[in-house]
Amino acid sequence: MNKNFVKIIGRSSALAAFSLSLFSFQASSAEFEARIGHLESAQQPRHQALLKVAKVVDERTSGHVHLEFFPSGQLGDQRQMTESTQFGIIQGTVSPAAFLGGFNNVVSILDIPYLYPSDRELSSKIRGSEFGTAILDSFEGKGVKAIALWPNGRKHFTSNKDISTASDFDGQKFRVMNSQILKAQFNALGASALPLPFSELYTALQTGVVDGEENPLDTIYRMKYYEVQKNLVVSDHGAMEDIILFNEAWWNSLPAEYQSIITTAFKEAVPALEVSKEKSVAQALEEITKSGISVKVLSEEERNKLREIMYPEAKKAYLSFAGSKGEELLNVYEKVSNEL
Repeated sequence: MNKNFVKIIGRSSALAAFSLSLFSFQASSAEFEARIGHLESAQQPRHQALLKVAKVVDERTSGHVHLEFFPSGQLGDQRQMTESTQFGIIQGTVSPAAFLGGFNNVVSILDIPYLYPSDRELSSKIRGSEFGTAILDSFEGKGVKAIALWPNGRKHFTSNKDISTASDFDGQKFRVMNSQILKAQFNALGASALPLPFSELYTALQTGVVDGEENPLDTIYRMKYYEVQKNLVVSDHGAMEDIILFNEAWWNSLPAEYQSIITTAFKEAVPALEVSKEKSVAQALEEITKSGISVKVLSEEERNKLREIMYPEAKKAYLSFAGSKGEELLNVYEKVSNEL
């Protein structure tokens, strides 16, 4: 028997046992039911928006489609949820794009710094353009159906050393997710990047294993990283994008009308999600500022200078592993971006 086949079946069985041990799904009268997992807490804007999507879908399908969302990694870590969706153990997941690079390396384009402009309206146009469609289409043939991109905030820099200018990054150590693009981003600034698990970051900052990190403001506040950092730069350099994934077979079992209703519900939720996220971010910035940490909000000119430094190297890193499909997607992005 083919060893790869045995490996896949074994992993699928393990995922099935793991998933079933975590939850029991209550049967309902709905004709189509979906269990959908994600990592954020039930209190975060993402989950609240998902609950509204479920309500809209229930109403518009007259109860024939029931979406149930499981927050806080209840159905596993992101890799487990992605694979469980692929194998049909669960029906969907809402995943940060940054966690999908190993599953679909083309999507790592979203790790490139300053891919989206600071202006949210212009960013929305890019997301809704042929570029966004091309990202979703890149998942074809992988056992999943990608139906929407969801904005989930922007990343900013913190450090225990001065980072008020681009030259200040030189020689510093920053924690990153394990991404070649993010490593290249910091290397372009003369800094080094150290991949560390999210769970180890607070202690790494506290003990000086790394000087700084990058995260959305509400994450910096919620995880209390500002308590062990001296400087925050509101840079808006990294877009945090979620991708809505469904198991392909489950999705194809839906009538076209229901597919359209679900897709529309997710897209309609974006404006309110962005407003909710902005409120959460504003509150986080207010509380972080009260703590006494040094806060600098970059001007558009300063952001453009950072982009000029980081974007070319990050782009080069992306093209080094994304191949011809990655190059095609990048060309689509640059075409759309230049037309704005």
